[in-house]
Amino acid sequence: MMKPSRRSAGKKLGSLLPEAAALRARLKEFASPADAKFLRRYFKTGPGEYGAGDRFVGIRVPVLRRLAREFRGLPRRDVVALLQSPVHEERLLALIIMVNACRRGDDAARAEIYALYLAQLDRVNNWDLVDSSAPWIVGPHLLNRSRKILFRLARSKNLWHRRVAVLATFYFIRQGDFADALRLAELLRDDGHDLMHKAVGWMLREIGKRDLPALKKYLQSHAALMPRTMLRYAIEKMPERERQRYLKMRAADA
Repeated sequence: MMKPSRRSAGKKLGSLLPEAAALRARLKEFASPADAKFLRRYFKTGPGEYGAGDRFVGIRVPVLRRLAREFRGLPRRDVVALLQSPVHEERLLALIIMVNACRRGDDAARAEIYALYLAQLDRVNNWDLVDSSAPWIVGPHLLNRSRKILFRLARSKNLWHRRVAVLATFYFIRQGDFADALRLAELLRDDGHDLMHKAVGWMLREIGKRDLPALKKYLQSHAALMPRTMLRYAIEKMPERERQRYLKMRAADA
């Protein structure tokens, strides 16, 4: 899947080998306690919050993207080791490496990465991990295949599995294919979690950017019953007059 890269083990990395232990040592160079403190608050890691117990060491995303390019040949076993890590940034780095491999790879490589992703799906357990991976790993693989798995995930009790189902449709939407995104939006309209309201509303907004009549058709049937956050996300790019009309539909039914 991800073969060792001579370049990644060469000039940029000196004597470091592209293995999980070496990469973790490299990560420590960029850790920031101040950033870690901020990230723990931002990603709601307190007791009872959606990210409860997640660990951060304070490494910024641009740094992780640079390291993903340097270690793009990381062997599969080490990618899995990173995904199993309790450290959030290590899991995110593994996912960025996988996304980059998907973009470079052929259909067989993408299928292998997709299978690995599903096998480790419980490690994709915060919204940024989902959003940075599902559209670029799940979406491309399922574009010309059965999408039944998305509807199974959408019915999961696991918040992050449901969000993966919705965010995977972003890839379809970018190809002008809205049907499953709209079906999932209807299925998840009454989801109880605010992070799902935001995800569904975001995908509806993306549909509206490409096909406003399709969004309006959905809203005509569902706006009055949609959670307020979901509706606000969906109509964010509409002219103010239209936005107010849909908000009044929601208010009238509240």
